[in-house]
Amino acid sequence: MPTSSSSSSSSSSSDLSSIQNLVWSGSIPLSIRLSPSESRAYNDLDPYLIHAPRLSYLPFLLSRLRAFFASALIEPDKSAAHDGWFSFEGVPLRWHYPTGLLYDLFSGVEATAEHARPGWELEVHFTAWPDGQLVRLDPEGRVMHDAFVNGVKEADFLRNGTAKGIMSLSREDSTNLWKAVQDHDLSLYNSVHQKLLNIPGTGLRHVPLRVYLPSSNPEDEDHETTPGKLRVVQSLVAPMISSSTCQISICDDMILTMIPRRGNTDDWHGAL
Repeated sequence: MPTSSSSSSSSSSSDLSSIQNLVWSGSIPLSIRLSPSESRAYNDLDPYLIHAPRLSYLPFLLSRLRAFFASALIEPDKSAAHDGWFSFEGVPLRWHYPTGLLYDLFSGVEATAEHARPGWELEVHFTAWPDGQLVRLDPEGRVMHDAFVNGVKEADFLRNGTAKGIMSLSREDSTNLWKAVQDHDLSLYNSVHQKLLNIPGTGLRHVPLRVYLPSSNPEDEDHETTPGKLRVVQSLVAPMISSSTCQISICDDMILTMIPRRGNTDDWHGAL
């Protein structure tokens, strides 16, 4: 018969797996319209509707969006899928942020029942790239890939004090990690991710955590009111908090150590 210790371990593993599956399967309904300035039908064109994974990236939709709107483009021969970029209420969306993070930062208060919408309403553009705000994409997807890998390297270094985990992955594992992100394949992702979390001879030093705030605090000297302005807060966060009985840190504890208390913290709106 299994011991109480093994049963507890099995239950904990099952709970973690269930939580990961719930997070991974989260999606956002999107209603994407072609920019009126690029459309033969102006704004009378039907939107492209899709449930997009929260843990994915908007540029992965560009090929299908380019095909969907191709016949409506005013100058279809002067752009390609990788020329596409997204905006919300006139603000260019940073393509290297996951879709769920962008939604949490920009969507605002949920629509009431009487003003319900079919999804988060975005515009896709295939011309007039905002060079001052977004890094251009390339046909082969290398820019997206490199941005993702750089983020993994940073998280690896914060977590273990070294980036040797991601740097020592085999070519196959490196390829599979990016393929898992592109295909939104949890099983394939975990087959590589577990190797990054369990590196022999290393222990957890810090929790790689960032807090994204929609705008700077009005009391900050460098406060700006530019639409879409974000404040990113990051610091070294220990995996344990100091107390008479050692406890695992929770998000609230971590955030309070990263952001000075100003006003009512219940009014904060941001994303992790």
